[in-house]
Amino acid sequence: MTKRRKLLEFVIQGLIRLCGYSAIVFVALIFLFLLQEGLPALSEVPLSSLLGARWYPIQNLFGLLPLLLGSIVVTLGAAVIAIPFGVATAVFIAEVAPRWMREILKPFVEILAGLPSVVLGFLGILVLVPLIRTGFNLPTGLTALTGSILLAAMSLPTIVSVAEDSLDAVPKSYRDGALALGATKWQTIWRVTLPAAKSGVLTAIMLGLGRAIGETMAVMMVTGNAAQMRWDALFYPIRTMTATIAAEMGEVARGTTYYHVLFLIGMILFLISFLVNILASSMLFRAKKRAERMLS
Repeated sequence: MTKRRKLLEFVIQGLIRLCGYSAIVFVALIFLFLLQEGLPALSEVPLSSLLGARWYPIQNLFGLLPLLLGSIVVTLGAAVIAIPFGVATAVFIAEVAPRWMREILKPFVEILAGLPSVVLGFLGILVLVPLIRTGFNLPTGLTALTGSILLAAMSLPTIVSVAEDSLDAVPKSYRDGALALGATKWQTIWRVTLPAAKSGVLTAIMLGLGRAIGETMAVMMVTGNAAQMRWDALFYPIRTMTATIAAEMGEVARGTTYYHVLFLIGMILFLISFLVNILASSMLFRAKKRAERMLS
């Protein structure tokens, strides 16, 4: 019986290792494939053209700046909206809401995180686009602002869920000690609980923004998909890197310069998402270590 159990444990450990190593291998293979298909663009297109302000592939104009600007504007707009609302909601669920309300709100947030992006994009077209057009008196509601609001709504569940877990992991003795010293409940939240959960809250923000950076369908449906450089781009149609790949990859002949440039965009997106996730994972790891030291 002991030999059988040892054999079973050996097999299970081997499968776990295999799954872990295979995940690393798959990510490496994806990146190598992107390098293989995207790097030729650097030799086929002059760097001055890639750093240009016009994206018009029919005339061999592959300026990536409008796409980068669109992605940055939409992501930063989503961050400005989602971060304060997400953190405040997490604080409310973890520190303020009664237990019965918390048991309702936490599963509700998890359900929102599972909604398909195309459904949110459809709702954005029907509801959000007309509101933006009439509210700001714009010629069209398909703007970067619309995409930012929609991305913020998509990032909120991730930020709320991870941040709430981090706040909940703060030892109760911290709160009791602050209250015993005469601090009010809100002073305890803002000056004790939140600083103690800082790493976890930052991780939640990074993960939420990581989802916003990589989102495709919802952004493509509500931002107008116009590659242009404007100082007031927030109130006009824009085009993101993800939307460009999704909209144009199916029309490109394999092996052409256009094809390689689209893969170069994918390579840039992969590196950005990879760095964001590494940063978030490192913050989460440090938060866990700090929590273990607190408990010990």
